[in-house]
Amino acid sequence: MSRRSKTKQPKRDTVTFSEKDFLPTTREEMDARGWDYCDIILVSGDAYIDSPFIGVAMVGRMLEKLGYKVGMIGQPDTKSPDDIMRLGEPRLYWGVSGGSVDSMVSNYTATKKFRNSDDYTPGGKNDKRPDRALSVYCNLIRRYFKGTVPLVLGGIEASLRRVSHYDYWQNKMKKPVIFDAKGDILIYGMGEIALEQLTRAIALGEEWRDIRGVCYISKEPVYEYIQLPSHQECIDTPERYIDLFDDFYDNNDPITAKGLCQPVDNRFLIQNPPCDYLNEKEMDANSNLPFTRELHPYYAKDGKVKCLETIKFSIMTHHGCWGECNFCAIGVHQGRTIRTRSETNILSEAKDFNKYKDYKGIISDVGGPTANMYGYECDKKLKKGTCDHMKCVDAERLCKVMHVDHSRNINLLRQIRNVEGVRKAFIASGVRYDFITADKEHGYSYLKEMVEHHISGQLKVAPEHTQQHVLELMGKPGKQTLVDFKKMYDKLNKETGKKQFLTYYLIAAHPGCEEKDMHELKRFTTDELQMNPEQAQVFTPTPSTYSAVMYYTELDPKTRKKIFVEKDTKRKEKQKQIVVKKDSFSSGFAS
Repeated sequence: MSRRSKTKQPKRDTVTFSEKDFLPTTREEMDARGWDYCDIILVSGDAYIDSPFIGVAMVGRMLEKLGYKVGMIGQPDTKSPDDIMRLGEPRLYWGVSGGSVDSMVSNYTATKKFRNSDDYTPGGKNDKRPDRALSVYCNLIRRYFKGTVPLVLGGIEASLRRVSHYDYWQNKMKKPVIFDAKGDILIYGMGEIALEQLTRAIALGEEWRDIRGVCYISKEPVYEYIQLPSHQECIDTPERYIDLFDDFYDNNDPITAKGLCQPVDNRFLIQNPPCDYLNEKEMDANSNLPFTRELHPYYAKDGKVKCLETIKFSIMTHHGCWGECNFCAIGVHQGRTIRTRSETNILSEAKDFNKYKDYKGIISDVGGPTANMYGYECDKKLKKGTCDHMKCVDAERLCKVMHVDHSRNINLLRQIRNVEGVRKAFIASGVRYDFITADKEHGYSYLKEMVEHHISGQLKVAPEHTQQHVLELMGKPGKQTLVDFKKMYDKLNKETGKKQFLTYYLIAAHPGCEEKDMHELKRFTTDELQMNPEQAQVFTPTPSTYSAVMYYTELDPKTRKKIFVEKDTKRKEKQKQIVVKKDSFSSGFAS
């Protein structure tokens, strides 16, 4: 296909949306559809943004396709019955989510300062999302609907708090969230298949407690499942919390995982093994659901949501990540096996952007949790599941069985550039630079494609640190890989006549990191990278990460040996300031 002029846009029939194109969020919209009730009402900590990037919107559209009447209530007023009661009571169940981000992470910085802005709230002011949104919304529902239908918890806040977990904001061990929220059922992970099976079982009045991918509370243990340390044991003995987390972490793969049973007071948290992942055909089908990619008009009257600037014309190419950084929970929530969409489906989505009057030919992002994991996986993992107590990549090496191959990704990017109406398609998702250097056959070509066509002035990479003992605790590659990548990147920019820079994400005050380590990091960035870091953040111990386990126990989970953990807020900030302090130097690229 020949390239068109980048200044000429195709003729297109643009679309406009009204309330009828969304799932109903008001009684009037239900009446317009002739509905007396909803089968399911979804409640979320986000405003109703009808996008495939918003989990609760994806759930709603999936259930709609299955034939259910689905209502949506975003950011209900927790001090009044008006919002939560406006659609009435659902026939089957309430689906409750804290939103696209854990509500505590969304509301507070790493130093526990309240965030004034919220990208998922109309107008941007952070005044609609309550702390611990799952529990607040469940209590709100039960306050005004006595003896109501089941409350089904889902989303990242539910998924990452499904067993006993350390809560940084209260600085204590918290019970599984289904206990605190008084929910009936919890769907964890992406949970697409569990959602369909659970909804059907509830609708037919059938038993659902054997459905994979769900958690529930039981008066009796399930003896054939792995018996986790009790909640009280995790409070009493740090090593027992590590034991719990090891079993929790190692049982997330649909092929290998066993069920989990944890005593909590005089009851038990039961976690069934995870549900199967979607295959490529099913991934494509979900991407074809009729999203408007807009904020519902009911919420739009209060202003725009900032997140749409990024996600409206972005393409999610795959789910999952096997990078397994210890401070990141993506592997636990989305899974450690890559599931991809087909090239044909992705290209169709890129072409469909032309229907929108505000589309200017710019695709904000083509990627996923890690952009350059698209299109390949470990054959052994696909057949036998994730390895027991072994990672695909760590601070020392990339597993020899994992053959990194960027060729399919290269071909996809080339095809996207030839889609009618596309002027530029950026890669804004993170990329693993160590995978690029590891791919001796296609890594250089992939980076060349990025440098020539898919970078908007700077490429974001996340080395996070440079001191080896800190990198090992983070699960990140050694600094030599970063040096090798930078040389490759600089060489390609010189060859193509471009001046594009690298932006480095760095973490201060991660477990194991002292002030002297930040001084060494600063020296390395100044002397070796010839730049002043601008993107440094203080470490946040988020639930369901090994780094949070380290923070709470002050132990290395592998060796059970004592490690240094900075817990003083002022000294955490000092670590950050050490590395972001401006220095002057004479040569080299600067970010």
